[in-house]
Amino acid sequence: MSWMPTREPECDVMAEDGIEMLIQPRLRDLGGFSVSRILPAIGRKTVGPFIFFDHMPPRDVPPGEGMNVRPHPHIALATVTYLFEGEFVHRDSLGSLEMVRPGDINWMTAGRGIVHSERTHPERLKTGGRSHGIQLWVALPKEHEETEPAFHHHDKDELPRVTGPGFTVRVLIGEAYGQKSPVKIFSPMFYCDVQAEVGASLELPHEYAERALYLLSGTIRHGGKVFDHPQMIIFKKDCPIRLHVESEARFVLLGGAALDGPRVIWWNFISSSQARIDQAKKDWQEGRFPLIPGDSDEFIPLPES
Repeated sequence: MSWMPTREPECDVMAEDGIEMLIQPRLRDLGGFSVSRILPAIGRKTVGPFIFFDHMPPRDVPPGEGMNVRPHPHIALATVTYLFEGEFVHRDSLGSLEMVRPGDINWMTAGRGIVHSERTHPERLKTGGRSHGIQLWVALPKEHEETEPAFHHHDKDELPRVTGPGFTVRVLIGEAYGQKSPVKIFSPMFYCDVQAEVGASLELPHEYAERALYLLSGTIRHGGKVFDHPQMIIFKKDCPIRLHVESEARFVLLGGAALDGPRVIWWNFISSSQARIDQAKKDWQEGRFPLIPGDSDEFIPLPES
């Protein structure tokens, strides 16, 4: 997915119950479809290595409409796509061609540079359907920013599950609740999909410095605070956190070790170096990024600002 510069979401700073702050989503039009932008936000750029969080809210897509994100570049990050409903076709300059479907994890390491596109399959364009998902960007550690690009698809059946009284956790990335995802990562992190019934209680992983929850649906409570609409809750370091489910809920948990220094983010480029960002801009403008086999007739131009 291509990032367009927008005003960042605002944060509400909390002072109780182990909650550091709340981030309310802000609707953004990406050209043909809208997303709820969460990260980066004013007052909070990252949670662990996660530097970008877009929620594609559930919607009915009529025939003839769909995702049509033209080829665009990335450096020094990894993209993570996770769908609850719908599907689209991923292509990249490595020659990867993958149908992205609900429950699967698709991790694309940009490293020194990659180009990809995301488009609704022509057959699905004819019928329309439902869409709902999340896309994340993970900032790579400085020592891996120029690593070789790669793409890895993991079927939903490869991802471990943890069950407890009234809840199911799918460990999508990293380690949590005694389970480890098969996705190759570059720094300590976790990303989990949780479905929970009324009355369920769940403790957050405590081994990570930074932790957050994004509520997709339902109602949850922590301490004296009740949450009942989509928003991100960022928790304080070293505070034990136990969630209580007030109505059937679905949410994702994510976090990890703090980034090893600040990052510059400009359009689709992330780096610890402004000079590297400037070079990537020039490379894209002058056509030095690789082409996507089977999808090289168009591209997203470099923004003017």
